[in-house]
Amino acid sequence: MEGITLDYLSSFIDFSETYFWLAIGCIIFNPLWWNIQARYEYNHKFLTRLMGGQYAGCYLMAFLIFSLGILRDYLFAQALMYQPIFEEFGREEIQYLAYALYAIGSVLVLSAYMRLGITGTYLGDYFGILMSARVTGFPFNVMNNPMYNGSTMLFLAHALSEKSLAGVFITIVVYVVYQIALIFEGSFTDFIYCEANKNNKKTK
Repeated sequence: MEGITLDYLSSFIDFSETYFWLAIGCIIFNPLWWNIQARYEYNHKFLTRLMGGQYAGCYLMAFLIFSLGILRDYLFAQALMYQPIFEEFGREEIQYLAYALYAIGSVLVLSAYMRLGITGTYLGDYFGILMSARVTGFPFNVMNNPMYNGSTMLFLAHALSEKSLAGVFITIVVYVVYQIALIFEGSFTDFIYCEANKNNKKTK
């Protein structure tokens, strides 16, 4: 890859392709929407009242987030299909890296889900469904945000396996969006548990 320039790399990303921007739009929209909706739920209990209970409301939220995730993944896959092939990613070591990222990313996402369950994964805290203790087992003993990190790895793995430089670009967008989402989610989750602890002390 010696002598490769930025202009050369940019020739492998079609910025005029529709699916490319639809995928990026969905990637940005999804966490933005679920953070806004979750905070609205915390303050107004809209889905809880709509569904007749906090668990039913959380399950609806989970369904909506999961459905948006399927749409995002579809748009990402379509975007890669219509982008130029970057043959440098066809090298054997790059493809082995893609396989490794698929494996590691899948383990992180699935094991995190198994630890958290539906309500822990899909913002149950905002519905008042709080966890009794901090999850410290694998993969949370390896990293703080295995779900987002694993998901990012899966995006990168798919981009490399499809030999798509545009896919790598979109993966960078995924990473940045998740990091921003974590700033808002982490601080508000801390606030939720802090408020819950205050209320528990008042009732004792």
